[in-house]
Amino acid sequence: MKAKNALTLALLACALFSFGCKYIVLPEGLEYKEEGAESQTWNAVVTNVGKSEAGDLHIDLAIRNDTGDWSKMEALADNPAVLTASDGKTTQCDTVLVGTGGHRLAPGFQTRGYTTGEMDTPTNQPLYVECKGAEATPGSTLAINYISFEGELDDYSPEANKTEGVLELNLDDVLTDLIYPIASPVEGLLQKPGTEIPALSDNVVTLLDAKRTDSGFQFNWQNFNPTKFPLKTHIGIPPVIGADGIIYGPYEIIDIAPIPITPANGKVEWTTDVIVPKDGTGFFILLSVESKKPRTYLNYAVDISDR
Repeated sequence: MKAKNALTLALLACALFSFGCKYIVLPEGLEYKEEGAESQTWNAVVTNVGKSEAGDLHIDLAIRNDTGDWSKMEALADNPAVLTASDGKTTQCDTVLVGTGGHRLAPGFQTRGYTTGEMDTPTNQPLYVECKGAEATPGSTLAINYISFEGELDDYSPEANKTEGVLELNLDDVLTDLIYPIASPVEGLLQKPGTEIPALSDNVVTLLDAKRTDSGFQFNWQNFNPTKFPLKTHIGIPPVIGADGIIYGPYEIIDIAPIPITPANGKVEWTTDVIVPKDGTGFFILLSVESKKPRTYLNYAVDISDR
């Protein structure tokens, strides 16, 4: 282990002298990780324990992306959560609504729900688990099996970078004062409006303006195409997440959204809209930009918290 760490540090030192602050990729198996560093995963927090309208145990929760990368997650389909009492008795909880709604969430961000339905008539979906006929006695815990997908999205290989895990929650630990959406700031993550974002074939995407509307936000985007051929750069209809912890904007396959062709060595502008509450604050755009190759997307968090 010491020899491996020494080699890693030597490579880092060499890279810094040779390339300044440019991004470098270490050989496979030599990625630097501090001694004693915790495993990077998704985590969850219980925000309320109560009863549903039907009288069943209802557990509200928030999930936090601690993977160190952009990631989407969802509870395993047709896989009940397991409630375990202090005496070891277990109960299966069949209602498990936990996930990011198909969106990739920025590292260090946390959410308590997302919107579903149509873009112009979205419905809020809070994250929760319900256990029919169960009680949360002192010392009870809840386990939720989930899958997650880290890093860039490749629509030709959507199952890439798949990870399975278990959220383990102590129902005695209820937190009601969480701060959304940033739970743990990541240096260099947030982009300002107007930042030029690299896209497919050396194209450049820029958010020119983010303005409030009667129903939410309208974003004015620009694409610059420096090539000799007309091209499209897909960004879909980017969602947002704000201080209430809800991801607004139902997920759609990114290249389905209509987008104009950018002429050779030219620019084009277009708008996207997202519905948010009028009193909502502290928003960030969760932007996916087609990059590197067709239908492969990199992610950016654009800070519009002052809008």
